[in-house]
Amino acid sequence: MTGDSTIRKLTAAAVLLVAVIAAVVSFIHIENLAVTHGQTLLAAWLLPVSVDGTVAAASLSMLWAARSGLSTPWLARCMLTLGVLATLGANIGYGAPFGLPGELLSGWPAVAFVGSVEMVLSMVRGSRTVPEPDAPHPLALLNGHAVPEGGREAAARYAASLSRGELPSLRQVQREMHLGQPRAREVRSYLDVLARSNGQG
Repeated sequence: MTGDSTIRKLTAAAVLLVAVIAAVVSFIHIENLAVTHGQTLLAAWLLPVSVDGTVAAASLSMLWAARSGLSTPWLARCMLTLGVLATLGANIGYGAPFGLPGELLSGWPAVAFVGSVEMVLSMVRGSRTVPEPDAPHPLALLNGHAVPEGGREAAARYAASLSRGELPSLRQVQREMHLGQPRAREVRSYLDVLARSNGQG
C-alpha cells in the first residue's frame, strides 16, 4: 500500500466518521426542534432526513461532476447552500434556549460535516490532473499536457470546431462554460493542444 493510498483511505475514514456523528447529532436536534414546534411525529422524523439529505445529495452531485471533469452544476451549489443554511439554522435554533454556548455547540456538527465534504471535493479536484502512474487514463495526458478541470467537457462541446482546426476564443469559453479567466485560459490552452493534434492527424 502506497503512502498516497493510505492517506486517501485515512481521509475517507475520517470524513465518514465526522459525517456519521454530524448526521446523528443533527437528526436529534432537528427532530426535537420540529416536535416542540407543532410538527407531527412523522414529519419530525422526515424533516432531518430532507434537510441533511439535501446537503448529502448536492455534495455527491458536485463530487461526481468533479470526478467526471465537468463544471459544478449550479443547482447543486444552490441546493447545497440552502441545505447548509437550513441545517445550520435548525441546529442553532435547537441550542438557542441555552444562549450563545448552546448555539455554538449545536451548530458545530453542521459546520464540521460541510467543511469535511469540501476538503474531500478539493482533494478530488486537485488529483484529477495527476495521472495514475500504473494505469493512466487515456485522456489524462495529451502531448505532455494535463487535462484541466472542465477540459473534457470543453473538448466535447467544441469537438466539431476542433475537428476543423478551429479554436474558440477565450471570451467564448468563459461565457459558454461559465468559467473565470484563469480557468478559461487553462481550458483554452488544452483545446489548442487538441486542435493542433487534430491538424497533425
